Amino acid sequence: MGEKPKYLWDEAALRWIKEKKGVKKSIDDDISRLRQLPELREVYLHNIDRSMIMAIVNAKTCSDSTKNRYLALIRSILNACVQKWDMLDKSVYIELFKEPAHRLKWLRPKEAKTLLSFLQPYMADMTEFDLATGLRQGNVFNLRWRQIDFMKRVCEYYPEDMKASKPLVIPLNDTAMNVLLKQLGKHEEFVFVHSRNKPVKSLNYEWWKEALYKAKIDEDFHWHDLRHTWASWLVQNGVSLYALKELGGWQTLEMVQRYAHLAPEHLAKDAIKIDSIMTSDCHNLGTVNKSEEEVITVDTMRKMLKDMEEKWWIDGGS
Repeated sequence: MGEKPKYLWDEAALRWIKEKKGVKKSIDDDISRLRQLPELREVYLHNIDRSMIMAIVNAKTCSDSTKNRYLALIRSILNACVQKWDMLDKSVYIELFKEPAHRLKWLRPKEAKTLLSFLQPYMADMTEFDLATGLRQGNVFNLRWRQIDFMKRVCEYYPEDMKASKPLVIPLNDTAMNVLLKQLGKHEEFVFVHSRNKPVKSLNYEWWKEALYKAKIDEDFHWHDLRHTWASWLVQNGVSLYALKELGGWQTLEMVQRYAHLAPEHLAKDAIKIDSIMTSDCHNLGTVNKSEEEVITVDTMRKMLKDMEEKWWIDGGS
């Protein structure tokens, strides 16, 4: 009859998972969020509108940033239905919530040492290694011995291991090396294991929160903030943003600009260089008498401006 077939949200969600499995690194997060959207089950795609989506997401007791993750996923699937799969005639306009700028959270060295003292031993080792390397959580939890070269003192990550899908080789400092040596003999494949010598699959949030409480650290301090702490320490000790980008595996300098404000003293050393420039002979500022090649100094410039001002008054301001 020339009528376009109707599809359920379930069909679109399943197709999304199949296509993104093994391609999108955060597909497990997508699957988890899709399970939290039971209201869309058995609903035809053409019946899904903006008011329905917003009602479902607004009903969730979570932050606006978390709600945005749901909205972005729904929007991506509906767009794929229109642009790729021909399952829907037109998509739904979804506007994300405006997220406030979050304060960059990082620990001072004394706070970090206090936190380590209250963590379970295996968690303390992983935390110390993270503070020493700035690696993302998954890169620490899934670290394997085959990635470590003790002779060269480096740790190698392959493209499939990295968020940016690019290889990364990081140098291992003494702190990181000492943590690794403590793990030798615990497991044949994985570097870090929990108290029963099994690979660590996920963070024990109960123990993490308990340690934060005992260390008197804001409970909103997350594991990823250890990476912010590592980056903040380096910048505050004079490491350039370019070096930080390379060490941390960021793709662009823009991604590390958030740490620039943490190095005022380091930047001040560069800023004062202008003093020597302004008080020395600066050929690029011009000359007073081209025949004699007299260089303009600060005093010469002041005299020129005074002479110009006097001439202006003598000429009647014309």
